[in-house]
Amino acid sequence: MIDPQLTGKVALITGANNPAGIGAAAARALAVQGVSVFITAVDGGDANAPRVDDLDAALKEGGEPLYHLLSAQPASRVVESITAAGGRAAWAAVDLMDVNAIAPLFDTVEAAFGGVDILINNAAYSKADTFAPSADAIVNQHSVEWLSAGVPTLTAASHDAHFAVNTRAPALMMVEFARRHVNRGGRNGCIINMTTDGSPAFPSEIAYGASKHALESYTRAAALELGQFGIRVNCVSPGPTQTGWMTANMQREAVGNTPLRRAGMSDDLADVITFLASHQARWITGQVIHVNGGHQV
Repeated sequence: MIDPQLTGKVALITGANNPAGIGAAAARALAVQGVSVFITAVDGGDANAPRVDDLDAALKEGGEPLYHLLSAQPASRVVESITAAGGRAAWAAVDLMDVNAIAPLFDTVEAAFGGVDILINNAAYSKADTFAPSADAIVNQHSVEWLSAGVPTLTAASHDAHFAVNTRAPALMMVEFARRHVNRGGRNGCIINMTTDGSPAFPSEIAYGASKHALESYTRAAALELGQFGIRVNCVSPGPTQTGWMTANMQREAVGNTPLRRAGMSDDLADVITFLASHQARWITGQVIHVNGGHQV
């Protein structure tokens, strides 16, 4: 029997209010292993948002309306699902564009559960954008349904918003995690950064892809620098994953583009995140782990 040696550890997971999302799935998976999980969302969500009772059925159809509904769910509902199953969880609203919010976030987690052992930088900002002066040029090359309304050309504002949340915030979170870990004499720290298998080049989502590619570079540098303090740093790189945004047609398209012949689900990513946090991954650092069914090889 494998013992992941996670009982009693504390995990901080950003961007975990979508019950079908990777962050929420990771929180549930780690809680089952005895980890106290603290999740964040950009705000409190909509307390009046209808609950999605049959999530599996809803995800089979998916699409933009469902994704917006799931993204509006209060993080408190994810916490409730964990505590109802006997786990320990809490949450806070945090705007990661605000650099002054990061240290107080760690203070809040420490007050609730103690020092953070596992940091999962999962929150992301993603808006379609393009280098092309005409949105139609990019739409005609890509059959993604959400692009049918056109893709805006990159602006300074759209570029900076992506890098603020997807690159700067995780970097500052890693700095704060490392500082506190070293100050309390911690060992066996773990950082997991969520990226995308489109990071080398992501037409129609160029700022998103580039910001995630930069995060992969930060991950490798952090692994080299922080290993001496017992901190491992890795990336998990998903392929197309159904967190609510993929319509039934998109999922069928993913089947054709993925050797394992299905779209990814958040639990697929959560299992790998749990492994990377576990004792079994004690000799793994500085890696980008592609969890995509072979979508990009």
